[in-house]
Amino acid sequence: MAMEFERKRGEALWSQIAARLAQDIEQGHYKRDDKLPTEAQLALDYGVNRHTIRRALEELSAARIIRTEHGRGSFVNDEVMDYHIGARPRFSELVRRYNRTPLGDILELSETSLGALPEAMAAASVLGLDPEDKVILLERLGTADAKPISLSRHVFPAARLPGLMAALQGHGSVTAALAAIGVDDYTRRWTRVGARLPDAREARLLRVARTDALLTTESANETQDGAIVEYGSSCYPSTRMQLVFEP
Repeated sequence: MAMEFERKRGEALWSQIAARLAQDIEQGHYKRDDKLPTEAQLALDYGVNRHTIRRALEELSAARIIRTEHGRGSFVNDEVMDYHIGARPRFSELVRRYNRTPLGDILELSETSLGALPEAMAAASVLGLDPEDKVILLERLGTADAKPISLSRHVFPAARLPGLMAALQGHGSVTAALAAIGVDDYTRRWTRVGARLPDAREARLLRVARTDALLTTESANETQDGAIVEYGSSCYPSTRMQLVFEP
């Protein structure tokens, strides 16, 4: 669409364009999760070069007004979801709390020796296993209304949880699979939180830019009798998720 854009002296063009786009978003011209026009189209609309538009979009991204999804373009930021980390954090409950549909796409489900995994050292100390012991690895991409919000890896001791492999193949959640083999309840023993930038694969799967920070967690889950049944590691786009800790 054609823009009426008045340039101001003493203020960089990219800053003026960023302010105008932010105003358009605030006034509802672009709604939550709307895709913005391409850099080329915005450059044409504002009568500037693409470098100027790119700098304006970077400013809006830094302010968390928009996000850039790998290979897809720039979008108005959606509502940031609170993931409550308490005794029983459950992904599906988190998503349904926002009236959205949860789904876990399985990227990998396999039984292997613990020593073959990149997280072998960390998982071994948590699960009390040796490198040659068999484990079940589940890697999932968690989505809310088909939008990726988490990438997680779950490591289970195979000998301690007979039948889990088949249960994971037939159920849409870890909680349901564990319940199917007799583990009716489990709780979080501890969670360790960090932050980092995504690698190329994570950026592609989560649809984020390589410069967007990820929140990361490591965790251990245990049964009511204190047996550790899972070592987990997850990452979340900080533009879509925030972690809330509960007593």
